[in-house]
Amino acid sequence: MITRFFPRVSLARPLTGCALAALCACAAPVAETPAGGAAPMPGAPVAEHEADGSCRVRETTPAVYEQVMGEVQVVQAEIAEDGTVLRPPVYRKAPVPRIVRPRAEISFATPCPEEMTPEFLSSVQRALTARGYFTGPVSGSMDAATAAAVRRYQSERGLESARLSVETARDLGLIAVERDPL
Repeated sequence: MITRFFPRVSLARPLTGCALAALCACAAPVAETPAGGAAPMPGAPVAEHEADGSCRVRETTPAVYEQVMGEVQVVQAEIAEDGTVLRPPVYRKAPVPRIVRPRAEISFATPCPEEMTPEFLSSVQRALTARGYFTGPVSGSMDAATAAAVRRYQSERGLESARLSVETARDLGLIAVERDPL
């Protein structure tokens, strides 16, 4: 009888390396930050550069529904060939959805990404703090607390977005107001 010696090979290291490589390949792409600019919020709409050098953002606002009591048909009516109703339909009261505000796309001017520097965002945070909309620390980044404060401020003025608009930046005194030529 001939016995052969096979070295014991551990599969743990190669499998661990393969698993780690697979996980790294599945990571979300990292958004590029413009020179001196702040990283955009994940899932936030990206500003588009216009021909005149300004930037615009387009957002889709979701529809808003509410539940109201209504009648739902449970059993269909039975109708004879001559058109007479043999058995009327049966209804019951049940909550049904009603559209309060339909889905819409909004577009507005926004500061370009290269203008959204940490210094500018710190000024936004200080301006919102002075008006009672922001209570967090001044970090110079568009974090969740800053975006929520921007949304609250703008929604009171008719713009349902957490993305800072040029009009809001002007209202806060952060961007110069264009003068009309005389």
